Amino acid sequence: MAAKKKVAKKKVAKKATKKKPAKKVAKKKVAKKPAKKVAKKKVAKKPAKKPKAARPKRQPSPEFMKPLNVSPALARVVGPGPMPRTEVTKRLWTYIRKNNLQDPVNKRMINADDNLREIFEGRSQVSMFEMTKLVNKHLS
Repeated sequence: MAAKKKVAKKKVAKKATKKKPAKKVAKKKVAKKPAKKVAKKKVAKKPAKKPKAARPKRQPSPEFMKPLNVSPALARVVGPGPMPRTEVTKRLWTYIRKNNLQDPVNKRMINADDNLREIFEGRSQVSMFEMTKLVNKHLS
């Protein structure tokens, strides 16, 4: 048993004599070099804006304002009498909104009722871009 105690003491002694980590040496402070100064670019001043001369109000093309005859089918929607294309388009959109004919999902599509079906060549739904082509056929 005595031999075991000696061995145990030696192990304890070995554990106690473990190497300690080396002390960290403080790094020497190195003097930093001053940063190079960059010269700021000079921004040229913008010249003061000249007041705009009052432009004359833009005149629509005389072709748009030329009164055209309306077919009887189109007259049931927009009203009778010769009228310019611009007025026909305004009245047609008024009719579409009044009767809630614009498709709720795809606002570009116009659902035709009985009066518009004649103008739209029997179709039940037409895009707003096709509508202008189809309406032009009813103007002369």
